[in-house]
Amino acid sequence: MGRVHENETPSQVCEVVDFDAAMLDACAAEIRADLLREARLLAGVFAPDGGPAALIRMAEQLSAGSRDAEMERAHARRLAAALKRLARDGIPADI
Repeated sequence: MGRVHENETPSQVCEVVDFDAAMLDACAAEIRADLLREARLLAGVFAPDGGPAALIRMAEQLSAGSRDAEMERAHARRLAAALKRLARDGIPADI
């Protein structure tokens, strides 16, 4: 293994990408709005306090495969991304 030189600067800058945010942003605006509406409905039923921690737990369960048999994996991942967006930004009243 080579020695680390203290004077060297990194040749590339790393960028951290939020995969969930990128996946949700890649959806068409109409689909994204539908996902956010669905996430808001779920939050109202299963996390009525609207706390971010509860929304994150719901999103993690969906991402891990805890969904009913009628929901396909891709939709569950997008819905989890919408729940995380609501947890981060709050639940807007206009959705």
